[in-house]
Amino acid sequence: MTVHFIGAGPGAPDLLTLRGRDIIAACPVCLYAGSLVPQEILQHCPKDAEIINTAAMDLNTIIEACVTATKAGKDVARLHSGDLSVWSAMGEQMRRLRAADVPVSVTPGVPSFAAAAAALGTELTLPGLAQSVVLTRTPGRASSMPEGESLTNFAATGATLAIHLSIQNLDTVVGDLVPSYGADCPVAVVYRASWPDEQIIRATLATIADVVTPEIARTALILVGPALAGEGFDESCLYSTDYDRRYRPQTADSPWASWSEKDEQP
Repeated sequence: MTVHFIGAGPGAPDLLTLRGRDIIAACPVCLYAGSLVPQEILQHCPKDAEIINTAAMDLNTIIEACVTATKAGKDVARLHSGDLSVWSAMGEQMRRLRAADVPVSVTPGVPSFAAAAAALGTELTLPGLAQSVVLTRTPGRASSMPEGESLTNFAATGATLAIHLSIQNLDTVVGDLVPSYGADCPVAVVYRASWPDEQIIRATLATIADVVTPEIARTALILVGPALAGEGFDESCLYSTDYDRRYRPQTADSPWASWSEKDEQP
């Protein structure tokens, strides 16, 4: 029997993957993060499933529930919000489950930064402005930051920053970023991306602290960088008429002129 870690997406129930839905429907036990995973996703559970809200549980209790279920011959769906690859606490759970010889699997989910970018209707990597996205956070009670992983260091790259779990530290974020990005750099705060009560706040580093209201104290993502302006960027060569590539060779002399997909078949 297996514990299936499933990224439940950023909030909208229909942003759950088909694979995640099918695994949930096949598991007689489901553990979910109650404060972040919408109730609608639990409708995919079998009618007689044991559904456990882990919001008030500590790590030992969560692992005990998973081990008990698998020893009883039951697969477990372990739901986390967003995608499991960042800030999900999946690593510590998997370490303990593997030590207990419990098989695990991982199903990815739509990450919150992707949902926030979709809400903004923007591309985070615009040619000539930014070709990198840094997913980061500020220090908190749950986790400190390793040496070198500071906002000032990331800001020096000029990349688009997706700053998670940090809306409560907004003043510090602004102070760390202004020296590299400038006070006029565009900022967006997306509160509960893809949820019915989603809010989008656009401003600059100079003004963002004045327009974010006190009730936005959690589940908000801060996006910073020149790409958020959506202007002043170059067009990529990808669809250029003179861009020579394997699917669109420009001349008979092109190295791609005689290429076919069969050339890459094993």
